[in-house]
Amino acid sequence: MKKVFILDTNVILHDSSCIYQFKDNDIYIPITVIEELDKFKKGNNVINANARDFLRTLDALSSDKMLNGGAPIENGEGTISIRLDVELDQKIKENFNEITPDIKIMNLAYVVAKQHDFKNVVFVSKDVNLRLRARSIGLKTENYNSKYVENLSDMYKGLKTIENVGPDVFDDLYTKPYELDREKLGEDQDLYINENVILKNGSKSALAWFDGGSESIRLVQPQVCFGIKPRNAEQTFALNAMLNPDIPLVTISGKAGTGKTLLALAAALARKRYYRQIFVARPVVPLSNKDLGYLPGDVASKLDPYMQPLYDNLAVLQNHFSEGNSESKRIQELIEEEKIVITPISYIRGRSIVRVFFIVDEAQNLTPHEVKTIITRAGEGTKIVFTGDIFQIDHPYLDSQTNGLAFIIEKMKGQRLYAHINLEKGERSELAELASKIL
Repeated sequence: MKKVFILDTNVILHDSSCIYQFKDNDIYIPITVIEELDKFKKGNNVINANARDFLRTLDALSSDKMLNGGAPIENGEGTISIRLDVELDQKIKENFNEITPDIKIMNLAYVVAKQHDFKNVVFVSKDVNLRLRARSIGLKTENYNSKYVENLSDMYKGLKTIENVGPDVFDDLYTKPYELDREKLGEDQDLYINENVILKNGSKSALAWFDGGSESIRLVQPQVCFGIKPRNAEQTFALNAMLNPDIPLVTISGKAGTGKTLLALAAALARKRYYRQIFVARPVVPLSNKDLGYLPGDVASKLDPYMQPLYDNLAVLQNHFSEGNSESKRIQELIEEEKIVITPISYIRGRSIVRVFFIVDEAQNLTPHEVKTIITRAGEGTKIVFTGDIFQIDHPYLDSQTNGLAFIIEKMKGQRLYAHINLEKGERSELAELASKIL
């Protein structure tokens, strides 16, 4: 049977094409949602672009049926209609004192559900608190998950360990690193392109990666980048991928303290001569999801608290050199000359991303649509590195399965232009690692 889906505002701000994801079912858009979208239509962020795009789409579908039975949705048998506010149901009045836009939207969903005997009516919202309130009064609710990772336990880590490798393999790796065929590993190994491999045989071990272009296993050796030396195998693999000019897209995941951002900055500085600029950006997710405009001070003072972790990592790189060292001075000069640009991700919009080493920190706070927008803006000679922890989400409408970083890892694995590594061992300090494990 056909279902009726009633959409919350945040669903549209997350995905402006959401109405095409409900197949042949009917969609109701509360008038309160239209009013909220009007407040979001001005601005340069992705949510502002999504609001404008959806309103244009709705306008193109508009007909006399939009308020009377529903207008047909392209390529389907479903309809979409705008629903005006209705009188507050007694149950809503009894349980919710403050009548906010959320309550108005939920009230409409509840009244519609009552008209259908609470059958085949679903309220769709990405706001977990609103979903809980809706369930408390008997509404069926769903999170909007058009793009999500189904099984996090099987998520691609970019690393495989192969035991009992033939003894001659290690000799071949060091003498003929570009000719070693994966069949010499002694078993049929199903490796993704650019996947990292730890080869073991008793006390012997070696680090390598699978080059899909030449169908061979290549040796990976630790490299020192701008004074930073990798402390474990995963960090070695991460630097190898970021320094490889043939891999323009790299993702590095891992918990806090594993060195994701520091390694990315070190690799960018080590490869600086090949790029016009180094962009270091991160999404700004303010407390209580308030816009920066609500905070006191000018633009710089508003942004500094959010960008400070990036400056801290640059300070770590500078401290690897003695005071007055030319490399230490060079970092400050690059910032002053705007060869290193540290900025919120929204400020990148409209800029030319050609011959740029682009680091996107805290990428787990981006939506799948946002990461797609960033990647599709990459011009010739640009390298993009996304870093983040998919289990540390600050965005109010994302989770470990629906965030942009997890989406890239799942969808891009095995592509020739992409590499990924998950950093597991914390290297910040012994105390930080202990706290991460047991607290």
